[in-house]
Amino acid sequence: MGVIVKVYILEALKPNFREVQEKRNQEYYYCVRYFPRRGKTQEMVAADPYISSNFHSNGGGSGGIDSSDLDLNLCQFPCYPAFPEKRGPDYSLDQPRTQKKLKQQTDDSGSPTDTSSGGFYEANSSSNSSFNSLPKLQFRDYVWAYAERFLAIEAMEEAAAMTLAVEEEEEKVEVKEEPGVDGMKLVQQLIACAEAVACRDKAHASALLSELRANALVFGTSFQRVASCFVQGLSDRLTLVQPLGTHGVLSSAPARALASSFSAEKDEALTLAYELCPQIQFGHFVANTSILEALEGESSIHVVDLGMTLGLPCGQQWQNLMHSIAGRIRKSSVPRLRITGVGPEADRLQAIGVELSCYAANLGLNFEFMYIRSSLESLKPEDFDVQEGEAVVINSVLQMHCVVKESRGALNSVLQVLNELSPKAFVLVEQDSNHNGPFFLGRFMESLHYYSAIFDSLDSMLPRYDTRRAKIEQFYFADEIKNIVSCEGPARVERHERSDQWRRRMSRAGFQASPLKMLAQAKQWLGKAKFCDGYTVVEEKGCLVLGWQSRPIIAASCWRCSKI
Repeated sequence: MGVIVKVYILEALKPNFREVQEKRNQEYYYCVRYFPRRGKTQEMVAADPYISSNFHSNGGGSGGIDSSDLDLNLCQFPCYPAFPEKRGPDYSLDQPRTQKKLKQQTDDSGSPTDTSSGGFYEANSSSNSSFNSLPKLQFRDYVWAYAERFLAIEAMEEAAAMTLAVEEEEEKVEVKEEPGVDGMKLVQQLIACAEAVACRDKAHASALLSELRANALVFGTSFQRVASCFVQGLSDRLTLVQPLGTHGVLSSAPARALASSFSAEKDEALTLAYELCPQIQFGHFVANTSILEALEGESSIHVVDLGMTLGLPCGQQWQNLMHSIAGRIRKSSVPRLRITGVGPEADRLQAIGVELSCYAANLGLNFEFMYIRSSLESLKPEDFDVQEGEAVVINSVLQMHCVVKESRGALNSVLQVLNELSPKAFVLVEQDSNHNGPFFLGRFMESLHYYSAIFDSLDSMLPRYDTRRAKIEQFYFADEIKNIVSCEGPARVERHERSDQWRRRMSRAGFQASPLKMLAQAKQWLGKAKFCDGYTVVEEKGCLVLGWQSRPIIAASCWRCSKI
């Protein structure tokens, strides 16, 4: 699906074929040249397979056209003025040529010659540029040829349409499952609606949103499902759009968009995403493996978790780490493990701490838990209470992008605070996509590519009517999409960036890259996890990148303080 959607979007940017064909058809009827080249017209007409066979059989146009079959007089065209016409009972198509020869003889001899009987029409023909001097046969043949060609094409289109209709009746299920049927129309409508919203054209955008709501089904194909999330984001953005002429593009976001509230639906969706999707588990696997390698032989370990494992209720990442530590150590040398969680919800952090303490006690580990109720921007070095002899590691899984703002100051200050802790390892796991561009349409197109790949992977793993899939899409990924599409300023926190951009940011903050050399382990882990075929793991510039059908999804990297 990720590859198909690229084709959809590229095709949506091209002009509509039917519009081009209709334009050409109008040219055939209404924009025919008055003066075809005489030397080639007869040859072209004779060679054209769409011209009536009666015409060819009568010697290339010697009075062989039956005007009763198709009336193509100039007066029938609305864009041409009506001309009077005089035809005698013995009129033939060869008479205009005879009249022209007689007229030339008259002009040469200087004596008038009466050619009015059976003439083209009665008017003054002294001017050489007069429309009366046009060869009527050549003009009619020219129009006739294109008319026949158009009718033939139209007949073929009707036959093809009937064939498609029959196939749709016979294979309704297969046609509905095929994303290409509705995908092209949805992409065109989505792009048009995004452009209307960007231009603050509320009337046009509202009309397109009405059509999109009818076509973007929550339980439809994978692209219909992702389109439904973008429709919600566009609708929310449209309500905030300021009229033209006012200061600013969007009004202030509602309070609900600024608050990082947790709900039962979001908690369930997060848990399902962790269990059924590889993105978060991949980040935890790479982080724990890097932490174990960095802390080999250390007797006191201090892990700083930014975001506290995304708020997962049981702290799965650290339970896995404790299990690995317990399997490596000897009873005579049990290391001291301290975990500091950072987040805005004190109750949630306390609950996670209780869970981890019970789990560590069952494993016989010397464990201590503390939490810091704060946002990342408000952190200070003294908040972590780093003790002498502790080996500090920092863990950030899908969290640091929330600190990225329009200016570099906020992120730089946070990275400087973390750098003062002198960590032996700083594991950074982020979405590998550019959703932080300065222009709305660019972010819209990039996020459409990215989340189409994710929804395509869900389509390969879970059935269409699986409620778990719907919850993951509508309460987890849809929240990210709506924040990217509908919010601006401080309210927009889903500011995902490419791994190259993070590499530059980390280097400027004083961190040095520590290449991850666990590609074989990551591939082995992915094979054992048995999510579904289509996921890939590659190594890129010292990072490990999880992708779907070669489309990057998640990038994990490891850093260390340059002062160590």
